[in-house]
Amino acid sequence: MSSPQIRTFQVQRSRLGIRRREALTRLGPRYTIGTAGEPLDPVAVFGRQAPLVLEIGSGMGHATAQMAANDPDRDYLAAEVHDPGVANLLLLIEQQQLTNLRIAHGDALELLQQRIRPDSLDAVLAFFPDPWPKLRHHKRRLFQPAHVALMRSRLRPGGLLHTVTDWAHYAKVMHRTLTADPELVNVYPDWAPRQPQRPLTKYEQRAVAEGRSIFELVFRRTH
Repeated sequence: MSSPQIRTFQVQRSRLGIRRREALTRLGPRYTIGTAGEPLDPVAVFGRQAPLVLEIGSGMGHATAQMAANDPDRDYLAAEVHDPGVANLLLLIEQQQLTNLRIAHGDALELLQQRIRPDSLDAVLAFFPDPWPKLRHHKRRLFQPAHVALMRSRLRPGGLLHTVTDWAHYAKVMHRTLTADPELVNVYPDWAPRQPQRPLTKYEQRAVAEGRSIFELVFRRTH
């Protein structure tokens, strides 16, 4: 029997206000999908044929909603495990009438393994993933060879894997792991400049204000 997959996230039990609880009940069935099950049919989910972008860890969803609004020709699937973030993004979808954004409520790695077909994604985004700074927790990091190989396998040839962190040590690990993958090539000579399509979040603003550098990487899947 295979061992259970180590989670790259920690389940947080957060109390939901009435508005967010109501959003999960009312909007969840319309705008969310599960992370386990049969392979996803994007046309059935979005009602059209369009390039598909997966964001891993959308947080409270403000940047995700902004990206989807600014990029109407592509569809966005946001994978988020925590209920408050899912509920908040559901409200943003409704408020902004975003037809090209849906939420995968659960584990992004499970979603990639079970529901995302190989060679089907236009891009995978992972902005400020948990760095798991303690040595004993490094096994939980998203960016390790097996996870990168899984993400890359779901990209179409030419598709992009785009990640950002404010943890210098984790940035070096990301760079090394991505560079080692035989089917990924760095779009830039080294670190990427800030990508203009990536919204500036409060977290990033705080990190810069506190003196932390921002490390950005953009890798392309080769043919």
